[in-house]
Amino acid sequence: MKLRFPSKEVTFPRAPLLMGIVNINDDSFSGDGTLDPDLALAQARQHIIDGADMIDIGAESARTNRGPISIDEEVQRLRSFLDRWPSLIAELGPCLISVNSWRSEVIEQVIEQGVDLINDMSALPDARNAHICAKHQVPLLIMHSVGEPKVSHTHQQWPDLMGSMTDFFREKIALAEEAGLTKEQLILDPGLDFAKQKDDNLLVLRELEKLHQFDCPILLPISRKTVIGDVLNLPDPKDRDAGTVALLVQGMVKGVHLFRVHNVKACWQARQVIQPLVS
Repeated sequence: MKLRFPSKEVTFPRAPLLMGIVNINDDSFSGDGTLDPDLALAQARQHIIDGADMIDIGAESARTNRGPISIDEEVQRLRSFLDRWPSLIAELGPCLISVNSWRSEVIEQVIEQGVDLINDMSALPDARNAHICAKHQVPLLIMHSVGEPKVSHTHQQWPDLMGSMTDFFREKIALAEEAGLTKEQLILDPGLDFAKQKDDNLLVLRELEKLHQFDCPILLPISRKTVIGDVLNLPDPKDRDAGTVALLVQGMVKGVHLFRVHNVKACWQARQVIQPLVS
């Protein structure tokens, strides 16, 4: 299996990629966001030093108790980081850069700034973002969810969650391929905590292998998730790093290809210990 970025190809099986999170906002659920682009760059720098293979930047929090920022504000925040990114790469060497956004108006304005991946949490309701990615030959992440982003879906019930997820990814992969992307340019994200409750999330984590049928890399966004807080009774996301490492181990056992994390150092160390046991 290959994952094709604009600047390189990654071939699996291999150690999973670690995606370090940088939130360029002031309302991140884990309290690590910043509107200072230099501080955001310093966070990215530390992630790379700690072993990140990719940095995922986002300017719009996914929290459902806050309204969306304007398109212009989101673009400005992302560009403030992307303008500085080349200097960091010149210092530390190659690292992939992902942009976390779901609004096509934003993606169109930033994708040409050396972006390697679009991390789209919209659940791909139409083909617009896929067309933009295909035009620029940038891979696209498709996340499983329902409804619009930044809207709470805690009411969602799943009589057959994995069956519904299988149907969802089959439909969205076809939509992306019709737009001009190949499977080597698609990443699947089961969307932990998005329109899913504790038992739903645990079911997904137990049955991740069912997503291998699509022959696309799988990203697991495990970091400090609500499901960890639910299991451990830890309301503060910053207390959930040990639980995050536990989910990384489960994901590696299930053959996950990428992990999105806050504490890169801890996850890098765990990956290095587990990889010889699962390869």
